[in-house]
Amino acid sequence: MRVVGIDPGLKTTGYGVVAVGGGALSLGEMGIVSTRQRDPLPDRIQKIYKDILALLEETGPEVAAVEKLYSHYAHPRTAILMAHARGAVMLAAANYGIPVASYSATMVKRSLTGNGHASKGQVQRMVEAVLGLKNPPEPDDVADALAVALCHLNAAERPAVAGRRGK
Repeated sequence: MRVVGIDPGLKTTGYGVVAVGGGALSLGEMGIVSTRQRDPLPDRIQKIYKDILALLEETGPEVAAVEKLYSHYAHPRTAILMAHARGAVMLAAANYGIPVASYSATMVKRSLTGNGHASKGQVQRMVEAVLGLKNPPEPDDVADALAVALCHLNAAERPAVAGRRGK
């Protein structure tokens, strides 16, 4: 099974492809999609959509794992901007024809570290260890994307997924 983990953000969207076969994990492509803050919002959303769709076409995952939208009452604007990026990612997955699984940040942390309130550094070190990397993946957006992909692979009970594979 090949999973693409995606950490959606309007400025930086991280991604990482992880496959499991024969009991072994392997790391595929990882990186970021960046948009320029000075560009109009519709152009930024379109760039995220096009780049993620191209990634899906290139890497052929069977499922996309995305972190659930988190909203803090003190920062509603951040949640709204993240929702735009998340929507572009979900549209790309739907148009490619793969399901999308969503996980809360707490679930991702618990899946990798056993602690739903683990620090970002702890999660990064676990991603590094599980994937046998020499260093923690950078930037943080890539580490977060790989963490959500690993969470999907580790999930004992799969959540309901949206969409069906159309290819």
